Amino acid sequence: MNPVNPTVNQADHFSTATEALLDPSNLDVNAIQTVLSNIMTHQIDYADLYFQYSRSESWGLEEGQVKSGNFSIDQGVGVRAVSGEKTAFAYSDDINLTALQQAADVTKAIADAGADSFDRDKTGIVHHIEAPHLYVPHDPIASLSAESKVKLLERLEMYARKIDPRITQVTASIAGEYEVVMVARHDGVIAADVRPLVRLSINVIAESNGRREQGSAGGGGRFDYVYFTDDVLKDYAEKAVHQALVNLDARPAPAGNMTVVLGAGWPGILLHEAIGHGLEGDFNRKGSSAFSGKIGQRVAAKGVTVVDDGTISNRRGSLTLDDEGNPTQRTVLIEDGILRGYLQDSLNSRLMGMPLTGNARRESYAHIPMPRMTNTYMLNGNMPPEEIIKSVKKGLYAANFGGGQVDITSGKFVFSAAEAYMIEDGKITYPVKGATLIGNGPDVLTRVSMIGNDMELDSGVGTCGKEGQSVPVGVGQPTLKIDGLTVGGTA
Repeated sequence: MNPVNPTVNQADHFSTATEALLDPSNLDVNAIQTVLSNIMTHQIDYADLYFQYSRSESWGLEEGQVKSGNFSIDQGVGVRAVSGEKTAFAYSDDINLTALQQAADVTKAIADAGADSFDRDKTGIVHHIEAPHLYVPHDPIASLSAESKVKLLERLEMYARKIDPRITQVTASIAGEYEVVMVARHDGVIAADVRPLVRLSINVIAESNGRREQGSAGGGGRFDYVYFTDDVLKDYAEKAVHQALVNLDARPAPAGNMTVVLGAGWPGILLHEAIGHGLEGDFNRKGSSAFSGKIGQRVAAKGVTVVDDGTISNRRGSLTLDDEGNPTQRTVLIEDGILRGYLQDSLNSRLMGMPLTGNARRESYAHIPMPRMTNTYMLNGNMPPEEIIKSVKKGLYAANFGGGQVDITSGKFVFSAAEAYMIEDGKITYPVKGATLIGNGPDVLTRVSMIGNDMELDSGVGTCGKEGQSVPVGVGQPTLKIDGLTVGGTA
């Protein structure tokens, strides 16, 4: 993908990171390299330092008033050493040379288990990794005044209430983060990134004849608050209100095995949860994924191509550099139904003998990196979505999803549909409420019988959890027809 601002280079980011992370503690590159050299005198396969500075805020509006607000500043450094399959990790929220040296001494405790794969007498020559920059390094928090942020939320509420008198409650929130990171590795790589992130959400409640239903919408990405124009606010309000009003008229959902059509965009969260996690390198190295050992084999219906792409400009799940300092990539995971690869960080790629994919991610300096998704989606097919609907005699159309649960090892899932309709004789007829989709991710891939030509990415709201760590992600897909999926209903 083309960079958002090609005039911003790694040197600019490195200068910003140096000013924010190193200068206040009188640290420099030579001191960092001394710490890494100290670690590498032992039998260590890999070592890195991860510096982070972040400012974040959130504002919440309820009943026409801003009733909550948070602002925080955090910084620290994580020190990691990897030996064989073992990882030693220590971190400090105080960035100084003494803390770095103490953390480095702790990580050398695993040295006896190390393999002999690197020259540990010295670290590599210091060098930077260049990568196209995918977002402008603005500080979102400074892009609007406090008064303007409050007025933005008030306008969002006003737009929602003006759409329909049945809207009785509106809550809205806005959040922004400015993050500066620097990664220094034993091989001499020193990389830096400046990461903005914003998100806006709205939730409405509609009431009629004693019945109450809710709807929600929102979006965001790696830019500042200026993105949220009045047109964007109106779009979010209309989507939230539409969902609530649809559910006011919804009938109880039927249950049973039936054809299910998934809408484009956010329903790709099912793909992310039920399939994407099973394609992460650590689960496959350990043999706990349903996809372990199946590279080159058919794991999905023909036409199914799934990619993970961290290089899409301004997207919530995108990163110029991953949390080990490697450029993110567009990785084809499944191609025309054939499994082509896994998502990898340095540890798992080394142990599996597979290439890095730039998917090392961590929640903060206080966490170790793991192979994680960025923006994961299915590519377009060639079917117009209306033709997919016409092909269904009787089934369910799940236009939007709510919450769900997934067993990553087996791929078994249960997802609730936030907005769903019955399909009868090739037409969408009436909305239903209480539909849950029950199945197995790898099995669902084989049941995809039609793929739309309307692929969409989500609006920028996704957050993924794994082993207690949360990171922002993106999902997407075209309209999909799945033959024979179990629907749990309320009828």
